[in-house]
Amino acid sequence: MEEEKKRMEADKRDQEIVYSKALKAGKRIYYLDVKRNRKDELFLAITESKKKFVGDESQVSFEKHKIFLYKEDFEKFRAGMDEVINYINNCDNGVESESKKEDDASSNRFEIDFG
Repeated sequence: MEEEKKRMEADKRDQEIVYSKALKAGKRIYYLDVKRNRKDELFLAITESKKKFVGDESQVSFEKHKIFLYKEDFEKFRAGMDEVINYINNCDNGVESESKKEDDASSNRFEIDFG
């Protein structure tokens, strides 16, 4: 019984949001939630929430997708995001543009401050 109570308290702490930022983007909302794990370490939970209409559109539900990002992975994640965002910014319809290749890459840099 006591073990179950401890586990429920730990699960509740895992759900605790320390800091949150919501980003509205068209039909989607992105939630960037800083949470604390059972070891009392902070991590980032990124949730994409998209409104879906059911049936005759009188009922609404939300489709959610989550990713959990831990502090030790921040730099690799940031580097990967920078690379793919720069690639997308330098492409026209999926084909990399020669003129855009010559642009200064730093002007297209995506910045995330985890500091």
